[in-house]
Amino acid sequence: MNRLTLAALGASVLVLSACATQGSSGSSSSGQPAGDVKLVKSTDGSFEGEVVGTIRPDSKFAKLRIGMLMSEVNALIKAPDDLTRNETGKRWIPFYFGNDAQRLQAYYPGEGCLTYTGGNVFGGGDSQLIRITVADSKQCME
Repeated sequence: MNRLTLAALGASVLVLSACATQGSSGSSSSGQPAGDVKLVKSTDGSFEGEVVGTIRPDSKFAKLRIGMLMSEVNALIKAPDDLTRNETGKRWIPFYFGNDAQRLQAYYPGEGCLTYTGGNVFGGGDSQLIRITVADSKQCME
């Protein structure tokens, strides 16, 4: 092998090793705090959601189930202190009418965050609970 080939091979190895170790920081790829992540079936069994962390039995979140509608959650544990909306990549798919073109994140102090599907590109559709994140601070909203 000549020097140019060896240099290109070495550079490739460095780039690939940097990419392989980049995701090992203290948070997950979705920006959520690292912790025990459990996949949980929705109430109707049609999809799997996530529970990040351990829900205390005496907390508000102990009453919740993945797949519940936002209106059901609000009736059970009241409205959140903060709510943010973000678009997903599905927002830009032409003629996409699914209910997950947006995400809603609701923050409850002392409990953590709840993530919902946010409806279709026009704002319609039911917002379903897809992730429960147990956290002591608002960092779960990032």
